[in-house]
Amino acid sequence: MNGLDRLWERRALVKLGALVAPSLAAMPLARALAAEPADQSQNPWPAPSQTIELWPSPPPGARNPAMREEIEETSKTPGTHFRRTHQLTRPRLEVFPAARPNGAAMIIVPGGGFVWQYFDHEGYQIADYLNQHGITACVLFHRLAQDGWAHPADVAISDGQRAIRVLRSRAASLQIDPARIGVMGFSAGGFVATTLQTRHGDTLYAPVDSVDSLSARPYLIAPIYPVQSAEPGVAYADMHRVLFGGTPTAAEIATYSPERHVDARSAPGFYVHCEDDGAVPVANSTRMVERLRAAGITVEAHLFARGGHGFGFVTDAKSPLALWPKLFLGFAQTTGLVPA
Repeated sequence: MNGLDRLWERRALVKLGALVAPSLAAMPLARALAAEPADQSQNPWPAPSQTIELWPSPPPGARNPAMREEIEETSKTPGTHFRRTHQLTRPRLEVFPAARPNGAAMIIVPGGGFVWQYFDHEGYQIADYLNQHGITACVLFHRLAQDGWAHPADVAISDGQRAIRVLRSRAASLQIDPARIGVMGFSAGGFVATTLQTRHGDTLYAPVDSVDSLSARPYLIAPIYPVQSAEPGVAYADMHRVLFGGTPTAAEIATYSPERHVDARSAPGFYVHCEDDGAVPVANSTRMVERLRAAGITVEAHLFARGGHGFGFVTDAKSPLALWPKLFLGFAQTTGLVPA
């Protein structure tokens, strides 16, 4: 279990839409699901309506062909899910259509230290909230660097680029505007979001069909306590080991630090971080915000004094952190993603 996993296990469970602290003794119970959709019977939020496969055939670079996706339930509270998944071989989008769509769409990328994806409080719950405001949401299940793929630092962001392109290609059937597709990423998912913000035009994989001729630039991004910089002293502690197998070279630090790639083509950004984040230093957000402002890119940042890391979607009205989804909606309106 890496540092982020230990922190998340200690920090929070999502209990029927509220944040509560689990027992330190709680241990995850693994169950292999062979990449089938997760059981939704006890969830207080809706299930995805469809699954969109990202690639027409299994993506290349798998070093363990026998790998099967596993989902672990870490909650011991009845009626509560706090799940994570890994060993993904089917990169995909789980689609949550809005009942009254306004044409906007958001791809949500859960975090998990590049080793897991915590898809309930950093995925399905925020998807349900966005749906209530007319935004079609898609939770991205991407390949994980730790699962033995070739070019581990590229697999998640390659899936991110492909996800935007695939969603654009299906915009009409999903009742969305192909120009108004944003990306929200949590923690390690924030690395995917910030990379798409700045390197959307880079060629990270060989084109496989006509979909890859479409742009991978998001309309806007929303990194929530994101891993962003690969620079020593700022990077998340396990980033170097997981993505690069050890100490990165100067070239790797430059390539995989999105802050180094900010330019006039970068997408607008909405950043949320806590000053007391003990897993991913707040400098990951503040440094990126400074670079974006210097480049004249629209950016909004909200720094909370307390809250740590991994809080995800919070509906407890007593918590200041419950404000951030509402603040995001305001940003989405001012930037034109959704109607004012």
